Order: sequence, then C-alpha cells, then structure tokens
Amino acid sequence: MQNSRELNSFPIAPIHKTKLSGAGFLIVEDLKDIKPSELSKETGIDLEESLEIITLVLGGDGDQKASKPTVSALDILHLENASPYIITFSEQVDSMLGGGVPLRKVTEFCGSPGIGKTQMCMQLAVDVQIPEAFGGMGGEAVYIDTEGSFIIERLVDIAKATVQHCHNIASENQEPDMLKVMGQFTMESVLSRIHYFRCHDYVELLSNVHLLPKFLKEHPTVKLVVVDSVAFHFRHDFDDMSLRTRLLTSMAQSFIQLATDSSLAVVLTNQMTTKVQQGESSRLIPALGESWGHASTIRVILYWEGKQRWAWLYKSPSQREAVVPYQITTGGIRDVVSSKLESDEEGEAPAKRQRTS
Repeated sequence: MQNSRELNSFPIAPIHKTKLSGAGFLIVEDLKDIKPSELSKETGIDLEESLEIITLVLGGDGDQKASKPTVSALDILHLENASPYIITFSEQVDSMLGGGVPLRKVTEFCGSPGIGKTQMCMQLAVDVQIPEAFGGMGGEAVYIDTEGSFIIERLVDIAKATVQHCHNIASENQEPDMLKVMGQFTMESVLSRIHYFRCHDYVELLSNVHLLPKFLKEHPTVKLVVVDSVAFHFRHDFDDMSLRTRLLTSMAQSFIQLATDSSLAVVLTNQMTTKVQQGESSRLIPALGESWGHASTIRVILYWEGKQRWAWLYKSPSQREAVVPYQITTGGIRDVVSSKLESDEEGEAPAKRQRTS
C-alpha cells in the first residue's frame, strides 16, 4: 500500500475524515507507528473507531502486504472500558451483567420453553437502536430465527413501548439533541433496522453464519447479532455426534471472531436438557454438552420459581454470580415492580431511570 495514498480515498466516515484532516492526518504515512489511544486523543475519535481506522488503513492488502497494527494491553483495557452495553430495560438484569449485554462478547441465554428467551432477544434488537442522545448506540440488528418463534406483532409491542419511553424522556427533559432525533426514531424505523433471517435446518444456519462478515461490511452500523436458538437444529437433525461437535466448534469460533472484529454483541439462546446421573436426581442443564459451554463469554440461565421468572448469571469473566427477578410485560422485559410502583402503566420502564442507560 502506498504511503502517500490520501486517507480521504478510504471508506472512512465523513465526520472522521474531517477530524483526521483537522488533526493533520492526511496520508497513510501519517498513521504509521501511532497507537489507537494516541490517535483517539489527537483527533477526538473514540478509541474503538480509532482502532478500526488504523486497521483499515494499515492492515489490508495493497501494493505490499502490511502487518496488522499491534495493540497494547492498555489499549485493550481502554477498549473494554469504552465499549457500551445494550440495555435490557430491566435495571436489575443490566446491573447483574455490569451495565447490560456487552459489545465484543458472546452472551448466551439458556432456559426452558416459555421463560422469555425470545422476548429478551426482541428487546435487545429494539434497544440496540436507541439513539445516542439517550445514551444508546443507534445501531442495527441481525436476527437469525431457527425455531420460527419470531412473532412480528410481539416485536411491534416492544418497539412501540421503547419509542414511547424515549418520547417521554425527550418531552420531560426538553434537550435539543433528544428532540431532534425523535423524528427519526419511530416504530417503523425500528422494524426496518432489524434484518431477519429464517433458517429451516442446520445447513442454512451455518451458511448464514458464514456469510455474516460480508453482510456486516455492507451494514457497518449493525451492533447486535441474535441467533434464536443455536441448539434447535443441532439437537434434532444429528446422528453423527463427532460431526456435530466439529460444526459447533467452528460456529463458536465464528461468533467470537464476529464479536471482536466487528465490535458487536452476539446473543445466542439455548435450550435446556435433562441430565441423569447414577445415584443422583436428574437436573436441567443447558443443551449441546459441556464443550459448547466454552463458546459463550457470558451465560445467563433463565428459570421459573413458582410464578416468578429469575435470571441467573452463571458465567461471566468480570461479574460475580448473581440471581435477580424479572418480568415480561406488554412493553417487554422489565424489573419486578414493588407494590409501591404497581400503579405505573404496564410496559413502562421504572420511573427512577431518568435515561435509558
């Protein structure tokens, strides 16, 4: 790649081109030997996007092969701390997860039928689109449905409740940035930014996962990939268990690479199966076996206790194991309200949350 090539010739966002040129970064040579944290400090471009720009400019194939820029451990720490979260609209669940469902990670929700796995996925597909003025990320979502459990009418309910919640905040605060974006944040816009794929067998699922990197290049604002559920076809379509294990391992690696390379959240749902041990009582465990348990960075088990739904943070690299209650309302995933708040409208987020993140 020629060192004198102008940065304006790369597919960089116009606002970032302006910041780069304003800080004196005009050609490829100007980005040589600069760290993402240094570029971020000098241009005002956030750390994550600075890393993406350096990777784009210096890490591709050109007239001569350039090596991918190195990243220090400190850069990785800053990148992790700077990565936003997708909220679930349950403050207790978000707090348990450390702020919500994180980008650059694979999060798995496991549970029995009817516990709310699909509801959680739909909620996240809507919440990833909350505008930046409200503390969201204004992204898009890819939704891969293997079970046919995606119900558009339910998604409409969740989208309407979320849009209305943001409208209420904008009206109450009267902040110009909030009021400005509300004209574009509508139920219709939310639905149009969820890219839906229906997979009828494991071959279609693997094909879609394989094609995701190309799709994400064409849709760079996608910040969430959902697979609901990852277990369905692999539990019912396989007799060759060694082949199943190889395919699952390959798919898990693809999800991890997608999450880190594209700086997005991968959310998977998994079913539960009964494990019977000699001399012990049977118990429910996540499906697909122990080896699959390493595929996700974070694993949350959803379960019933009486008539109450609970979320159990079973696995996390940064958060302690915890259990919190949640409920599903007309408007989606919400906290379990106390008797003091039961007079609130169904589907409204807790009143104490002034912003959505």
